[in-house]
Amino acid sequence: MSGRTECADLSENCCGMINTEDCVSADQGAAEEKSAPCPACGHRTKKRTEKEFRDLMNRLKRVEGQIRGIEGMLEKDAYCPEILIQVQAATSALNSFNKALLAAHIRSCVAKDIRDGKEESIDELVGVLQKLMK
Repeated sequence: MSGRTECADLSENCCGMINTEDCVSADQGAAEEKSAPCPACGHRTKKRTEKEFRDLMNRLKRVEGQIRGIEGMLEKDAYCPEILIQVQAATSALNSFNKALLAAHIRSCVAKDIRDGKEESIDELVGVLQKLMK
């Protein structure tokens, strides 16, 4: 899986491309794929395995469906407590997405960085956890 792909960050500072020469392809059986920073702006990306990608997308699609359902309830003048219960269900589904993504991040990105001696990954993780626990 070599070549170039578009960078996910669309900000002005991003070069718009990342080099994926060093990424490990999912078909090589590697569970731990390298994150490839954009050479121009340093924006980090992560190439996910097909299974991880599908799982995360399914979770997001579920949340998206729940939000659309809530919109429909609001449009149909549903009773407030019924809407609130559905909002809580969507919030719970989004929290489940966060837990799955965080677990994958710790198992792959953080673990690899620690093995490579990049201790700053721990500080980054602590910062993310502090934001999630507000």
